Amino acid sequence: MKRTAAVSQRPVFDLVRERMGPRAGLVNLGASFFINVLTLAAEIGGAALALELVTGLNYLLWVPPVALVAWLVMWRVKFETMERVFGLAGLALVVFLVALWQLGPYWGALTTQLVRPPQDEGVPTYLYYAIALLGGAMTPYEVFFFSSGGVEEKWTRKDLVTARANVFVGFPLGGVLSLTIAACAATVFMPVAEGLGRIGLGVVILGVFAATFGATLETALSSGYSLSQYFGWQWGKYVVPGRAARFHVTVLASVIVATALILTTIDPIKVTEYSLVFSAAALPLTYLPVLMIANDPDYMGEKVNGRFSNLLGSFSMVLLLVVALAAIPLMLATKAGR
Repeated sequence: MKRTAAVSQRPVFDLVRERMGPRAGLVNLGASFFINVLTLAAEIGGAALALELVTGLNYLLWVPPVALVAWLVMWRVKFETMERVFGLAGLALVVFLVALWQLGPYWGALTTQLVRPPQDEGVPTYLYYAIALLGGAMTPYEVFFFSSGGVEEKWTRKDLVTARANVFVGFPLGGVLSLTIAACAATVFMPVAEGLGRIGLGVVILGVFAATFGATLETALSSGYSLSQYFGWQWGKYVVPGRAARFHVTVLASVIVATALILTTIDPIKVTEYSLVFSAAALPLTYLPVLMIANDPDYMGEKVNGRFSNLLGSFSMVLLLVVALAAIPLMLATKAGR
């Protein structure tokens, strides 16, 4: 039981250090932490931009309040409540699916644009944005947040059903919504307002704010999780703050640094784009520990990966290595997709 508890407290970096050595673990930590803070800055900026759409006030005025409220929520609101409220509110983005149906686009043309680069853009630019989208689907913070969240919520075997539902329903739904948003944008400017009027637009803004603000909470907490788990500090929202001081200081410092970055007036959209590309470049570092854990019988017991799962996992690993090697060169060659 003691071994199981120790493993659950440090699910990722223990294996990296054990199997690949402390240097590999430090590289993983450094890359993941950098991308976490960059992603956090993008999400704070995104939430502020959503508030600008509602109020008409410059988004920079909203950046400090968004950061402050995010920190207060992380400090005071229970983990389960925080996750459910913003997760469910983010489902408002389903309105894009309704709007796309109402717009009645030419589906053949949309499919062609999906699989073939536009004539006014080269293949490198097309591949650059494809890699950025892949980076958005597998950002490092997701691994730290969801694995640590299982400890925060005291998951047992009974919770495997919920975890699988998140994987087989939640992630595909997120992918479909991402494609739907892109399809709406390709069809008409301000598509939801065109298809569903002001009410639809209001629902979109709610969904965008909830999704970006919820991701702000997850990313900031992930910074604390990753650093604390690597160095063996006490961590978690379920722990009295005085006993997990370094965890909470790390979360707060990450929020302050990310807020300062956005307040430099750097374009939040560009920050988002760069964070996605760097996430894609770091995908093997994020994915490899998960694959290692899935193949470790001491950690997984009877749930250890079988041959078919390993075949799919190995194929994915090769694909992610190709993506990682291509991400930065494509960003430089296309001047970040310009």
